[in-house]
Amino acid sequence: MSITYQQSGVNIDAGNESVRRIKELVKKTFDRNVLSGIGGFGSMYDIHEFTKGYKHPILVQSTDSVGTKVMIASAMDKYDTIGRDIVAHSCDDVLAMGARPITFLDYIAANKIIPGKIEKIVSGIADACAESGVSLVGGETAELGGVYAQGEFDLVGAVAGIVEKDKIITGAKIQPQDAALGLPSSGLHTNGYSLARKLFFEIGGYKVSSKIDELHTTVGEALLTSHINYTNAIFEILDSGLEIKGLAHITGGGFIENIPRMLPAHCAIEINKGSWPILPVFEVMREIGSLEEREMFRTFNMGIGMVVIVAPGDVDSIINSCKTNVYKIGQVIKKTTSESVLIL
Repeated sequence: MSITYQQSGVNIDAGNESVRRIKELVKKTFDRNVLSGIGGFGSMYDIHEFTKGYKHPILVQSTDSVGTKVMIASAMDKYDTIGRDIVAHSCDDVLAMGARPITFLDYIAANKIIPGKIEKIVSGIADACAESGVSLVGGETAELGGVYAQGEFDLVGAVAGIVEKDKIITGAKIQPQDAALGLPSSGLHTNGYSLARKLFFEIGGYKVSSKIDELHTTVGEALLTSHINYTNAIFEILDSGLEIKGLAHITGGGFIENIPRMLPAHCAIEINKGSWPILPVFEVMREIGSLEEREMFRTFNMGIGMVVIVAPGDVDSIINSCKTNVYKIGQVIKKTTSESVLIL
């Protein structure tokens, strides 16, 4: 008896239909440096013209997944926002080193390829790329019925950015008395969802459709709020000529694990927790699980998605000139204990 690839769990026709649907979505992100469209074995991007203004260009790359937030998307049957999430998260990672993101690749693996679902995910990716001047140069879909259970899927992204070598933001120039500024988040972004799901759905007994007064929306909608891409905000500061000494993207690990990644060994940082509005979703989770403060700040972004370290004299200029809200959330101090981040 003869069997087919489709009978083993891989539908080539569905994959082809997915590609057909997303071609035009992807094209709107192209600039004149994109040399290949969808369908080749690899993507090509001409960096010659892009790097003309650089003396010593450095390529900065990062890859990550949306993580268990995809489970919320599946429960809501809503897939466009997670496309935005993976672009924002990846761009913010290379941005933390001072790099301007230029190209993006996506990878979607699923138990079953459903063209309409793929189209919604990629529409979010394409919109987010276009808004930040990033070219979506390619991607891949994989139907892996033997790997993922029914309805399961994963979303991964890879970004490439560019920065002048002598303008890489390393944190080496940070010193005591420098100011810590915070750019507000929109919610959990793409972090802490394993704990968030346990709190809301196991301990709290809520469903994605449950409305909580403090959230002003349903649990599902609150948890699907899109990750913010800080590219435009950070380059608004950099392009003004002001120096950024350090950047910390507050991802999984929260304040306590991410801020030390940019600090010199002799420095610590004091965070004044009352200096910005804590978003309701964090307060609700804290109450559901009776979470300790340190656990909250070690897991979630608590309403601040990017921490920016600048000289004290630049604080007012940045706060007054930026189009987005900026909060002064703390200051750098001399490190005298094993703790690098002190929540006051």
